Amino acid sequence: MIDLLIVSAYFIIVFVTAITGRTSKEATTEEYFLSGRNLRWPSIAFSTIATNVQGYQFLGFMGSAYLYGLAQANFEINAIQGLLLAAFIFVPMYLREQIITITQFIKTRLGSTVALLYSASNILLFSTITLGAALFWGAYSVDLVFGDFLSFIHQDRLIRIAILIVFLGLFSATYTYFGGLAAVVRTDVIQFAILLTGGTVVLFIAIHHLGGWSQLYEKTGDLMHLHLPSDHDTLPWTHVFGAFLLNINYWCANQSVVQRSLAAKSLKDVQIGLMVGGLMKYFMAAIIILPGIALVGILGENGLPEPDAAFPYLVNTYLPVGIKGLILCALFASLMSTVDSTFNSLATLWSIDIYKVYVNKKATDRQVVRSGKKAILISFISGSIIGVVLLYLKFQDPGAAFTHTLNQLRYFINCGIVVLICAAAFLAFPKHKVALFGFAATIPLQFFFLEFFPEMNYFVRAMWVILIGFTVVWIGSRTGFVRDKLRAEPASPILGKAGIGMLLSLIALHIIFH
Repeated sequence: MIDLLIVSAYFIIVFVTAITGRTSKEATTEEYFLSGRNLRWPSIAFSTIATNVQGYQFLGFMGSAYLYGLAQANFEINAIQGLLLAAFIFVPMYLREQIITITQFIKTRLGSTVALLYSASNILLFSTITLGAALFWGAYSVDLVFGDFLSFIHQDRLIRIAILIVFLGLFSATYTYFGGLAAVVRTDVIQFAILLTGGTVVLFIAIHHLGGWSQLYEKTGDLMHLHLPSDHDTLPWTHVFGAFLLNINYWCANQSVVQRSLAAKSLKDVQIGLMVGGLMKYFMAAIIILPGIALVGILGENGLPEPDAAFPYLVNTYLPVGIKGLILCALFASLMSTVDSTFNSLATLWSIDIYKVYVNKKATDRQVVRSGKKAILISFISGSIIGVVLLYLKFQDPGAAFTHTLNQLRYFINCGIVVLICAAAFLAFPKHKVALFGFAATIPLQFFFLEFFPEMNYFVRAMWVILIGFTVVWIGSRTGFVRDKLRAEPASPILGKAGIGMLLSLIALHIIFH
């Protein structure tokens, strides 16, 4: 009963916080989609990292840490490189042009056709795979850990998770619909605080039952290696190169992540916020990875038959009543902070890039906002359907590796997006048609490597695909060079000596600690 009251209070607080901060009915486009460009650095930091953390990380990442140890932390730590690139290179360019969507930036550099392709690709991915997978894994994770507690929803597990998918999607869609980005950020701050608190509790309880921090090296020293050999089947150290390039997509060219930075009050707020977010990633790595390693030392040889059961085991074995309710709130928070950001970004991309440009060029701010709200409702339906489909596939074949398949589908598009954003940012006068070809070429390149180098790690494969695609655009833009009628300004931002020094210092510190 105590846990139920804690969860009920959580939902009430989140909803009230969102609704009280909602925008007015007459909100302008920037007020609804960018919170009036008035976000300060704490909101940017907390909301950005909250959006990044998903419920499946507590299961999958902790389970992977149980198997492979500290090397799994690379996925969290390497994100800092992307945050630094966003803070000092990409976002300054975006703010200089006062854009609302990244599509608008790409349009000025690569033309309207490439921009439309970028926007349409993201809308398709966000409304299906991204939203559906987030809803599925969030609801599935919650039920896996707290199935007995949530049995009052329905005794049949399949139906219970489906109900959770629809309810959590509808709840997030509702406050995003009424409040826009302002509501998303306000609730994300709460979500992050709960995530941080819940994760910290699990971390310290795991370390306590292990026997203290020193025991991590005493009992699990073989798992405390940040990098594994290059021939490791799953996590070779060479994957960091591909991860670095893919981080450009996620942290620098992903509308759902960058939107808070676009809404910043100043560039200073963006840079402080993203750097603070980078510090948080170290802590997120600790609370997600270390409990899985500690559990190996706790259980010894009689370990878990299923690595993904590491988080449920810690919660159900060692946490008292009341604390379990807090952890359940943390799982809900990890789901909704991702889903509400996706809803808001979908609404922004559709209304700004598609509706106002191709459907109703003379649309007023009110009409643009209304079209964005309709996009939220439609994407709620499509996301819920995909979430339920993934649930059905999971129950049909519990051993199915469709998560890997979904990631492969994302990378087929994401590698091309990295090529586009780098061409737009780093080439002074990229040819539009060559950029389009470079984007399209990444797809057959993926099939080529899969066919002839099937054993290659998928992050390493992504690295080669991106490098080849960008090289094609670079060479093609220099060969037979003809300037476009609409000259694009050189894209490299001017950081100044102080900015360059700070950036190099931060990267150096990150490499040293890494």
